[in-house]
Amino acid sequence: MPPAIAPRSSLTRGYAAALAAAAILSTTAIFIRYLTQTYAMPALVLAFWRDLLVCLTLVPAFLLLRPALLRPGRGQLRHLAAFGLVLAAFNALWTLSVALNGAAAATVLVYSSAGFTALLGRWLLGEPLGWGKLAAVALSLAGCAMVSGVLAGEAWRANLAGIVTGVLSGLGYAAYTLMGRSAARRGLDPWSTVLYAFAFATAFLLLVNLFPVGSVPGTAARPADLFWLHDSAAGWGVLLLLAAGPTVAGFGLYNVSLTHLPSSVANLVVSLEPAFTAATAYLLFGERLDAVQLAGGALILAAVVFLRVYEGRQERIAATDHRGALGAATGG
Repeated sequence: MPPAIAPRSSLTRGYAAALAAAAILSTTAIFIRYLTQTYAMPALVLAFWRDLLVCLTLVPAFLLLRPALLRPGRGQLRHLAAFGLVLAAFNALWTLSVALNGAAAATVLVYSSAGFTALLGRWLLGEPLGWGKLAAVALSLAGCAMVSGVLAGEAWRANLAGIVTGVLSGLGYAAYTLMGRSAARRGLDPWSTVLYAFAFATAFLLLVNLFPVGSVPGTAARPADLFWLHDSAAGWGVLLLLAAGPTVAGFGLYNVSLTHLPSSVANLVVSLEPAFTAATAYLLFGERLDAVQLAGGALILAAVVFLRVYEGRQERIAATDHRGALGAATGG
């Protein structure tokens, strides 16, 4: 049986949530770069605290507003634990990539996830993979490269380890996307999924940081290094803002989009993130967008618009075929 076509209203909600997620997530690399440069904070120590603070933000909010979200069901915990393991790997690789490559190159590399997600979504979840989606992937990847400035060559001063880490972060993002789509198919609430995925990820990152000590790049050299920021109120404030702001809202809205959109479509829409990052840098720091970056932003936007038109066309074709099949079945 072919995959069901989502209703138009559901697609609209999915696109809106994915666009909002892209805008919010676009600030995360700036926060991470600031913490790793200003405080020389080890990448996996940062990732551990980021995930822990997400949980400490969500638990009281759920207790106050929706206590039922704290009870996803015992039968779902194994899936959520696997989701947490995937998230821990993605967060660790992404943070390491920003530290090794810089925000621009890391952002481009992580959006290699668009291709991974389209291919793995077809293989693992049976999602359709037509020429329109492949064209949108190609346009999006080209636009990401242009917006982030990697075509100038300066952003590629990373070594082989940095580039490999960046590509692996893209694979990790694709895996996170597919796990989120799978959780949505299981009927899990997207915000409850965020809490439990980050809770399990926190536990996994704590184990990586402590055992074996110092054997993994970017981890704490000794247990005391987990409290790397010590009494720096400014450092802890930036870390809390990173967790409670763009991480909670960005990942939450992204998971919401996955309840309405195929994983590959949601991941493509969120690839607008580099364009939002460039716009934020212009508004906050006065950084000017050159012609290549503006063209790249237009290309990413064109990919998303093209994908939406293509999806609408596929929706109309499926609806026509369905009506024809009903007519034939009823003798009409």
